[in-house]
Amino acid sequence: MPPADAMQPSSSGPDGDVAGRLFIGLMSGTSVDGVDGVLVRLRAGARPQTLAGISLDMPADLRGELLALNRSGPDELDRAARAANALARLYARAVDGLLAQAGVAAAQVSAIGAHGQTVRHRPELGYTVQLNAPALLAELTGIDVVADFRSRDVAAGGQGAPLVPPFHAAMFAGATPRAVLNLGGIANLTLLAPGQPPRGFDTGPANVLLDLWCQRHTGRPYDADGQWAGTGKVDADLLEALIGDEPWFALPPPKSTGRDLFNADWLDRRLAACAGSAPAAADVQATLQRLTARTVANALEAALPQAHDVLVCGGGARNAGLMQELAYCLQRPVRPTDSEGVPAQWVEALAFAWLAQAHLDRIPAGLPEVTGACAARVLGARYPA
Repeated sequence: MPPADAMQPSSSGPDGDVAGRLFIGLMSGTSVDGVDGVLVRLRAGARPQTLAGISLDMPADLRGELLALNRSGPDELDRAARAANALARLYARAVDGLLAQAGVAAAQVSAIGAHGQTVRHRPELGYTVQLNAPALLAELTGIDVVADFRSRDVAAGGQGAPLVPPFHAAMFAGATPRAVLNLGGIANLTLLAPGQPPRGFDTGPANVLLDLWCQRHTGRPYDADGQWAGTGKVDADLLEALIGDEPWFALPPPKSTGRDLFNADWLDRRLAACAGSAPAAADVQATLQRLTARTVANALEAALPQAHDVLVCGGGARNAGLMQELAYCLQRPVRPTDSEGVPAQWVEALAFAWLAQAHLDRIPAGLPEVTGACAARVLGARYPA
């Protein structure tokens, strides 16, 4: 791994000066519920200065198509290309909104870091697919775009995920061991121990199964604050079956996952195998909420049991019920990253702004300690405006 000071993007050079540079980060995650974007000023040795933030809902038709493209279907190439173009146009709307909020011209922004939408993630087969149209985004915005962050790491034998631990280390490393937990559709942990390189890996489902089950039984897109889960009871036998019957949970890091594994079929097969009568729908929701917390706790206990506290970011940080479950299972302080001055909602978008700058500065942000790649690699591909 590069030395710690090398992990800090520079604040000078052809694209900027000692005052720092402006970057935009865009993120649409496994939950496929919307796009988060930030406009930030990045300077070496300083916290990102967030100038504007935006969240746009994912249009229902686009969300449906992106979810459908997680599975094989007819005319996938045409559908995927059209969905990628539609996503790029949504990204461009977010960029326009950020520039308008901050009163900043496109020419002042060094680059956009755009993750794209993961529709397939199979590093064990040597590929990962994030739908995006970065050339179109560059054309629409007049700003250079850095995209395709995962494939270089996968080519080097890595998982291509998670990508955020180097950013978490730059932002949240302290004098005592701690963990940073990102709760999107999938949960991933970053492990920060003084004097050691950051480590990180996926732990399993976060919101993906919770949202799926809530949508199926209530028609609501998600279980706000875990209120519906709070009306049910954890089914201990179902919980143990969900964990014990899935070999992925027992795999050692590095590891990553997604909807390719944790999806409706995965859940339905395990519910069908339950002995006796089927659990009530609210009990299943309560059990899925405990599943997220328990698998995070199991992973942390195995990998960094001395962690003093856990900082939480991503959409799940706003779920009071899930946060309570985490505190119960982790048995240590659990706080949103807001407590460190970084709004939980913006952490991933900030990370992709940071990764875009790392790409411009040729800093290897794909770390073998995280992904299992053969060596550190510079991530992303640049599309000039």
